[in-house]
Amino acid sequence: MDTAAILETGAKLAFVIGINLGFFAPVLAWVERKQSAVMQDRIGANRADIFGFTVIGLFHSLADALKLIFKEDFVPRGADVTMHRLAPMIALIPALMGMAVIPFGGTYEIGGHAVNLVVADLDMGLLFVFAIASVATYGVVIGAWASNNNWSMLGGLRAAAQMFSYEVTMGLTIIGLLMYYQSLSLVEIVAKQESFWNWGIIYQWPAFILFLACAIAENKRVPFDIPEAESEIVAGYFTEYSGMKFIMFWTAEFIEVVTISALCVVLFFGGHHCAFISDAGLVALFGGGDLGNILAMLFGVAVFLVKVCVLIFIQMIIRWTLPRFRYDQVMMLGWKMILPLSLVWILFVGVAILTGLMPTPA
Repeated sequence: MDTAAILETGAKLAFVIGINLGFFAPVLAWVERKQSAVMQDRIGANRADIFGFTVIGLFHSLADALKLIFKEDFVPRGADVTMHRLAPMIALIPALMGMAVIPFGGTYEIGGHAVNLVVADLDMGLLFVFAIASVATYGVVIGAWASNNNWSMLGGLRAAAQMFSYEVTMGLTIIGLLMYYQSLSLVEIVAKQESFWNWGIIYQWPAFILFLACAIAENKRVPFDIPEAESEIVAGYFTEYSGMKFIMFWTAEFIEVVTISALCVVLFFGGHHCAFISDAGLVALFGGGDLGNILAMLFGVAVFLVKVCVLIFIQMIIRWTLPRFRYDQVMMLGWKMILPLSLVWILFVGVAILTGLMPTPA
């Protein structure tokens, strides 16, 4: 690998890690409070300030981070110290790694060098996301077991059952979409959505609804938050966590929200593509050449981030609108409703493709 390629990969890694840890994680902590306050007719976070400036409560995320950094790192008596410390990292690192194969832009010619805005362009990129997401389950279960707490263990068992159930179903919900695009490469799937009429949401909207429901359940967010149901089991699997280790579990959950949104954008909403204008047309619109490619690249990244923010907003609305499901309701929804519907959708897509009712994009 030459120097230019190393610098390019380093820049893309810095962007992905920076945008997640430096922007989305703290901002989502604020959004979670402020959006709920607006929906419930409250003021919300507004007290933390710097020199009298509150910036609509944004400094609360900074205040929370500082508080938790200096908070006592407590390990309960009888806990497995090594596993107790390792579990939050097992939960956080896969959440970040999943973003490595998600393209946040297209391919641009700058200085005679093709810049592909994805950290790792894998032919089996979608399988990588599913595989790495399943690893995060170990962090939750290990953290619950290592805490030597009955409530934590119950939360861990709930999380294991729920995440296993919905991983199976989530994979089946997008089989029809894979049949439609005939690829497992996320870069190739985005490339086939350059035309607005080839966006996944046009023909695959039932798959989008089923996939989003499964993804939220996989992330253990309301209404699927039974592994950490405060009214039942204190805080579930991370009851015995504090300080930086608590931040890592907390950050992993928010980054997974971003990953879910980014994956939905890539699979169903055209990725970085703007409706009704191609990448080449966008470069020409900005004057062509290196400058045109740079401006088109920045515009594409901005479009991708806006779409991600819209999907995050939708998830937050769901989070503050629906009540928590019971454990039996969560299991029934996954196995008796979404799973059969996903199988029916696979059959329908297969028949539609064979009969020409759903022409696959070139």
